[in-house]
Formats: sequence, structure tokens, C-alpha cells
Amino acid sequence: MKSFIPAGKDAAKAWRVVDADGQVLGRLASRVARLLTGKDKPSYTPFLALGDHVVVINAARVRLTGKKLTSKVYRHHTGYPGGLREVSAADLLAKNPEKLVREAVIGMLPKTKLGRIMRKRLRVYGGPEHPHQAQKPVPLGL
Repeated sequence: MKSFIPAGKDAAKAWRVVDADGQVLGRLASRVARLLTGKDKPSYTPFLALGDHVVVINAARVRLTGKKLTSKVYRHHTGYPGGLREVSAADLLAKNPEKLVREAVIGMLPKTKLGRIMRKRLRVYGGPEHPHQAQKPVPLGL
């Protein structure tokens, strides 16, 4: 008896909408990463990207627990001498909440070719509106 291996191109990829209003950032990110990897499906295969497309709305209303608003710092380097840039979580939530949620989810995805494919299936919006109504996304309560 041979094992069933699903073909990546034949797998149905649904569209899911996740409302981030009042959700804790880390818990939301881990659940969204699980949807993107396809671990919620019975046909999960580690070497195939069988996950769904995920649309996260209301990213501006996500919660951070404890002192993370003031003490958590996001850093990146520009590549030039003295180019270390730091932004606190409070500033990032105020100026670009989509980036805050996106960074949390991407941090929980694999850092491989499959992770880059999964990353492209994530869409994050700060408000309740999104332009993906034509794909008929299914609301997902987390």
C-alpha cells in the first residue's frame, strides 16, 4: 500500500479572514502561522505549501500584554556604518500596525523557500475593510 502524497498544484487553497480586534498579538500570530503552513488540514505535508490565504483585518486594534508596548524594540540594520534603526512596539502600532502583525506572523513561519511562499499568502490591513471580497473569504473566529 502506497502512502498518499497530495500534489501541491491540485490542493484547494481557501481564503480566510481573521479579525484581530482585541486579540493578543502572539496568540493571533501563532494561529495565523498555523493556517498559512496548512497544519490545520488533514492533508498536511511538511515539504509542500498547502496552507490557505489569510487576510487579517483590524490590525490596529491588536493587544500587547505586559510591558511590551514600551519595552519591546524592533531593530534592523541598513547596511551602512551606524545604520542600526530601532522602533518601539508602541510607535510601530501607532504608525504602521500592519507591519507589527506581519513581523509577528513571519517570525513564526519557517525561514526557507516554503516560508517565503507562505509569507506571500498573508495580507494584513489596519482597518475592517479589505479588497478581497471577490475571493469569498470565510470568516474565522479565533
